[in-house]
Amino acid sequence: MEKKTNLDFEKLEPHDRLKYEIAEELGLLDKVREGGWKALSSRETGRIGGMISRRRKAMEKASDPD
Repeated sequence: MEKKTNLDFEKLEPHDRLKYEIAEELGLLDKVREGGWKALSSRETGRIGGMISRRRKAMEKASDPD
């Protein structure tokens, strides 16, 4: 059951774009494209979620004038 999809990253919401970028960095993008997010293990999704949290905190700190 192959589910490959062509993604237009420009049309994605910022949160979704970040999620796909991190999946690509971790080498999981092909797995997501073939089977969707449900194809990932809980460990893989947790890793993506943790990286999203860290990046958001870093972005908030960078934009904070203090």
